[in-house]
Amino acid sequence: MIKKFLSYIMPIPIEIIPSNVSDQLELTWNNGKMVLDTKHTNYSYGNLQKVLRKGLLKIGIENINQMQHILLLGVAGGSVVETLTKEFKFENKMTGIEIDPIVLKVAEKYFQINTIPNFEIILEDANKFVTETNQLYDLIIIDIFEDCFMPDFVYSEIFISNIKRILKPKGYILFNTIVLNKIDLEKNKSYKNQFENSKFVLQSFPNIDDKNELFLIHKEYE
Repeated sequence: MIKKFLSYIMPIPIEIIPSNVSDQLELTWNNGKMVLDTKHTNYSYGNLQKVLRKGLLKIGIENINQMQHILLLGVAGGSVVETLTKEFKFENKMTGIEIDPIVLKVAEKYFQINTIPNFEIILEDANKFVTETNQLYDLIIIDIFEDCFMPDFVYSEIFISNIKRILKPKGYILFNTIVLNKIDLEKNKSYKNQFENSKFVLQSFPNIDDKNELFLIHKEYE
């Protein structure tokens, strides 16, 4: 625990782990908390947890606790799962989809994500999963990164169409994006346009933690 206490003075590196998906994963004690990073961005239990927490609070604790099934596309260390279970006291079903087997091993070893009784982890490509599933979800959290980059499929019409299909009426989508340049800005503008109809209401929250833009989408009608 000495490293934990010293981390209030300076970050204390713990381990660097190679990953085929994200190049490398970095575990660090920072301000008394274990965080998971890549070379260029936070993956779990740091600023990312704060970003997604803001989106969840926009939905509201009462609304979330009435939900039956939450889908997480992109798990990493599982910080959003911690927020939902410990802070929001969510007790119903959560399913997490993660493509990187290395990051799941890290999440189990360092963050005990496999001990959460109402959370199921599936090792799968998120694009493939949403294409094939017929399950409906009350909330879909999209947080898919390869280091600080987002795969192109998350912006594709097919992926977005599948997300709409598996979202329950009155359900929510929470989509975390990163804006590093003008190309990213244009991608986000195009993304917004795919929800411009009477069925969905989209709110955007730019410049969260400097570079993140968060989309909160509510499916108001069937």
